[in-house]
Amino acid sequence: MTSSIPNSQALFDRGIDVLIEGVSSASRGPAAFGTTPRYMSHGKGTHLYDVDGNEYIDWMMAFGALPMGHAHPAIVETVTNEVARGTHFATALEVEVEVAEILCDLLPHVEKVRFANTGTEAAMAAFRLSRGLTGRRKILKFEGHYHGWSDSVLLNSNPQAPTALGHKNSPIRIPDSSGILEESWLDTLVAPWNDFEALERVMATHGKEIACVVTEGVMSNMGVILPKDGYLMRMQELCKEHGALFYLDETVTGFRLAAGGCAEIYGLTPDIVTYGKALGGGFPMACIGGPDHIMEGLEWGKVLHFGTHNAGRLPLHVTKTMLTTMLADNKANFKLIADLGQKMTAEIQSIAKSNNKHGMICQGLNSMFQIFFTDKDEITDYRDFCGHVNRIKFRDFALKLFDKGIYMNPGATLHSLSSIVHTDEEIAITAKAIAEVLDEMPA
Repeated sequence: MTSSIPNSQALFDRGIDVLIEGVSSASRGPAAFGTTPRYMSHGKGTHLYDVDGNEYIDWMMAFGALPMGHAHPAIVETVTNEVARGTHFATALEVEVEVAEILCDLLPHVEKVRFANTGTEAAMAAFRLSRGLTGRRKILKFEGHYHGWSDSVLLNSNPQAPTALGHKNSPIRIPDSSGILEESWLDTLVAPWNDFEALERVMATHGKEIACVVTEGVMSNMGVILPKDGYLMRMQELCKEHGALFYLDETVTGFRLAAGGCAEIYGLTPDIVTYGKALGGGFPMACIGGPDHIMEGLEWGKVLHFGTHNAGRLPLHVTKTMLTTMLADNKANFKLIADLGQKMTAEIQSIAKSNNKHGMICQGLNSMFQIFFTDKDEITDYRDFCGHVNRIKFRDFALKLFDKGIYMNPGATLHSLSSIVHTDEEIAITAKAIAEVLDEMPA
């Protein structure tokens, strides 16, 4: 059965005249969907409702920005109470200090924070800070990792034909956009991720010139790809050996995989860390954090970081509510979202084993998971993804799930996430829908 979307179609027809692709980000429009996107009306708990009255169990959760689901009563109450007292002052705030105290108490690798609006903005400041502190020019990033859409690091983040990548010992640097001047990324090095030898090689060659090495703790821009045992720790050690800063980008993983994110899971002590998405509980909120001797580089504008909307009053109150709720009862809600995500992952893996005509696997960690249609038993890096993941098949699979009331973003490079309001019943409903779609799809 195909759900009817005449109102979405009408909005798309109108939107295409006044919005690029009828939306405000390529990941929401026909570039990702391959067809008319579903225009949403409202959300409640785990459910999204589109403008045609169709209802979906949502496993995208605003790309991970909603660990507490849609319109959680605690957040609704906070917004209702605080919006009447002012949304934003661009002044110093009591709640600003309170949220910073919560973060510094929670995260052992963070002694000071600076608030920003988005993961991209926080990353831009982190790269500037690393260069300002070290006096070095180069940044090392990894194939397939995404650290925002600023020019200097918008390289090798999107899938490419395997023949375009070059040899893994010397990857071809590929800008992800027109309009990026070559001089903006001349000092950005790119290496394969999850490859110990490649990491050792690039650090031996360029380590003394590198201001920072930046990595996602779990590769989240190509579905969900876990680091190999000891890989992130070795990266941290090599940074210390060569005087480069170790920058852990937890925009996606922070306040999702664990209370302390990947730093907690893998025992890391990054020099710089950035957070976004889940931190704001559905509002634009990000931050840069680190030890005093790193963060003091931002004092008095030595390394400049401005922003009229930094530390917005209303987003900070929502962030405080999110953190307080998720950390209550010895961080019980962080355990809950991890348990629910693991259950969903296990259900999908079980389905994949019993229905192997599609070559489907599911990879995940705690609250994050992603389905791959592939001829491999595991996807371990960007090159695996580019060469062995059928993105069109995943898109078609996700679109068929829409018609069964399940919302997973149709972009294979993205991933799904649990929230504290998902239930075992919804996991069972989702698993049943996945099994039905696989049966209906041609091999």
